[in-house]
Amino acid sequence: MNGDRPIYVLDTNVFVEAARNYYAFDIVPRFWKSLIEQAECGQITSIDRVKVEIDRYGDEDDLKVWADSSFRSWFASTDEGAVLDAYRLIIEWANEQQQYRDTAKYAISRDDNADAWVVAYAKANNCVVVTHEGDQPNAIKNIPIPNICKAFDVRYTGIYKMLREIRVKIC
Repeated sequence: MNGDRPIYVLDTNVFVEAARNYYAFDIVPRFWKSLIEQAECGQITSIDRVKVEIDRYGDEDDLKVWADSSFRSWFASTDEGAVLDAYRLIIEWANEQQQYRDTAKYAISRDDNADAWVVAYAKANNCVVVTHEGDQPNAIKNIPIPNICKAFDVRYTGIYKMLREIRVKIC
């Protein structure tokens, strides 16, 4: 928490969907500036593992360029003890769940998958996860972020609700 205000930790899909669709850099540059402003005042962050996923989109990709040049300072490290402990618990929990296929359990624990790390960081630092994923109580082929959040009592929300809660105006 940032005083009495929550800190929001953004999942990869928040950045990617915004860049590719509704807040494209050439259409709504103010959105990207507002993310930086909110990060500067301690309201939002993301993690190093999300940055790695963004980097996979290519060297000349607008999102990667923006992340490298403007948001790099706000990709927090997941190498802290409390985050590592929370991550371990999440992976143990996932492997114990009979509902999910083995491929889903493997996918959530892969080094190149930031999902469990985002929740672990939020759990360790009392943050709110921001994702486009919805609650999928009957999922079997994947383990959605909201399902993990519910299991670990971590609050999650979507980008629009977060923008309203922190009173961002894009005009």
